[in-house]
Amino acid sequence: MANNAYIKLVPKSKKHDITLDDVEDLFEYYKVITNKTGKQLDWKYDDSAFPYRITKINDGNNDLFHLQSEHKQYKSIIVGIGNESIEDMDSKEVRQQQYIQVSLLKQSTHGDKGKANEFCKFLAKKVSGELHLFNGRTIYYY
Repeated sequence: MANNAYIKLVPKSKKHDITLDDVEDLFEYYKVITNKTGKQLDWKYDDSAFPYRITKINDGNNDLFHLQSEHKQYKSIIVGIGNESIEDMDSKEVRQQQYIQVSLLKQSTHGDKGKANEFCKFLAKKVSGELHLFNGRTIYYY
């Protein structure tokens, strides 16, 4: 059974619509900044910071990313985009809200969970979202 974290794009978020290409761009930006950190430290940090290969997959309903690693302490993480209906308590209006879902599979390791938490926090900061962590806690970045 998968363990999931969600980055919800709430009304106070910088973005209200996001695509898988946008998420891929954010991961590429993450790689760039961690590479620069590694250069400053004179250490090949980029390979340790993002030890995954991004593979796009289509499961029939949704497009997803499969982050796969060949390092022994990491295996895989799944990243996708979804929508949910939210009812406003005051006006009783129903609106659509997008979210980024990050999933750990059965074969995922503790290293994957640590990296997934790190990636979730990074993505939530960039979109000013509401992060629902794997442990059920919520962090607000707006």
